[in-house]
Amino acid sequence: MEKRKILIIEDNSDIRESTAEILELTGEYTVIVAEEGKTGVEMAMKHHPDLILCDIMMPELDGYGVLYMLGKHEETQHIPFIFLTAKTEKADVRKAMEMGADDYLTKPFDDLELLNAIESRFKKRQQLQAKASPSMDSLRLDESEQAYLLQDLASNGRVKSIKKKQTIYEAGDTPVYVYYIKKGKVRSFLNYKDGRELSTNIYIEDQFFGLESVLLNIKYGDNTATLEDAEIALIHKDSFFELMYKKPAIATKLIKLLSQNIRDKEEQMLGFAYDSVRKRVANALVNVAEKSEADMDEVTIKISRDDLAALAGTANETISRMLADFKDERLLTKEGNAIKIFSISKLKNIKQ
Repeated sequence: MEKRKILIIEDNSDIRESTAEILELTGEYTVIVAEEGKTGVEMAMKHHPDLILCDIMMPELDGYGVLYMLGKHEETQHIPFIFLTAKTEKADVRKAMEMGADDYLTKPFDDLELLNAIESRFKKRQQLQAKASPSMDSLRLDESEQAYLLQDLASNGRVKSIKKKQTIYEAGDTPVYVYYIKKGKVRSFLNYKDGRELSTNIYIEDQFFGLESVLLNIKYGDNTATLEDAEIALIHKDSFFELMYKKPAIATKLIKLLSQNIRDKEEQMLGFAYDSVRKRVANALVNVAEKSEADMDEVTIKISRDDLAALAGTANETISRMLADFKDERLLTKEGNAIKIFSISKLKNIKQ
């Protein structure tokens, strides 16, 4: 078994040599020493030790400076770091820990204290690596297992009841949560400078939304609001990422989901560019209908003219005219604030 490599950065020769001797006598460690901070940083960059023991009070570059410099480099920023200090004031200890030190030893320390502190850091590192490393089982989740894990994640989120037409988040907001719809419908939309809206998607029960911005760590690019009274689970992004790290198969499922969302938006944009107004309104009705009732050709939907206009990318007056035309063609009928579609398939097949 290869020996672990430990770097000691200490300007006091007696402490440096005695500490190195203790570690070498165990037969488990290879020891490298540096007499001051700058040399210590150079040796850490060159040798990539498994752990660093570093004095705080040193000339030119002190221990805080060493920790700061190593933290700027990806190859050294995760090396376990233990401060050696003669100071016992709480403020100094707190500063060391806030800067990212893993532990500290107050001089003088005995052999057992030193060895226990080192072994403790190595055990902690192994636990973190084991937690971060996916098991083969986590890479082979079937659809039902993936669905169960996502449902479990959603069930642990904070549930919020939101009234119809209430905003959930706005374009430009910083993402904190992934959202899951337990009840109701939500639409995403963009705002034109003249005040008009363009709906980009409709989300229904058991769907997640707000994923893109959380995964890409960017601000929301669109707005979302409820289409009807809804119950939304707010899942903190930390919990979301923890599940993805533990179960990479979940990440694969979500990537497929995002890919489908992108394809749907591309088709919508192509429709706006090339379809007639008649076809766009028919597609908007189909979109809402398919997300209202599963496997039904005759469906009754409830959607306002404003929302339907935003989804079709047209004006309210045009919506009224198109609905009247579809009614004359016996494709649908208006029943109060509801629209009864006689055949989704016929609406789909409407030509330009």
